[in-house]
Amino acid sequence: MATQELIISPSLPPYPQMIMEAIDALKQAEGANKSSISKYMESKYGEMPPGHAELLSNHLTRMKDIGELLFIKNNYLKPGPDAPLKRGRGRPPKPKEPLPPGATPASPRPRGRPRKDPNAPPAPKKPKPPSAAPSISKTGRPRGRPRKVNPQPFQTGVEA
Repeated sequence: MATQELIISPSLPPYPQMIMEAIDALKQAEGANKSSISKYMESKYGEMPPGHAELLSNHLTRMKDIGELLFIKNNYLKPGPDAPLKRGRGRPPKPKEPLPPGATPASPRPRGRPRKDPNAPPAPKKPKPPSAAPSISKTGRPRGRPRKVNPQPFQTGVEA
């Protein structure tokens, strides 16, 4: 994308530089939105390359993701010097305690199931108990859901 940008407009500075310049020049406490940044860039640099809106959106998104810009209430602004660092997803790792001098770090525990010993004798196979029928379990009932029983018509004791 940068090579296309240079071929299309060699006289323009890089987009991140133009974006930062626009945010500084607009001097709004709540930040500047995308349209005001674009208007400033067009007024200062004149004709913008084709696909300017898409390029601006991509650069603003990338700068927001890496923490160069903050996005608050649809406005972009520079983070202050006392702004908190942007955290990644998930729970932050626990702080590690420093090792005492002269101690060697413990090797991490291997992941997964331990491998079998290739020199170990094979385990004896368990004998299966003989069963009367393969579909009947120890309780004497067959496996699975019982079959439906056809209902018998109800007969009353009164005859006419």
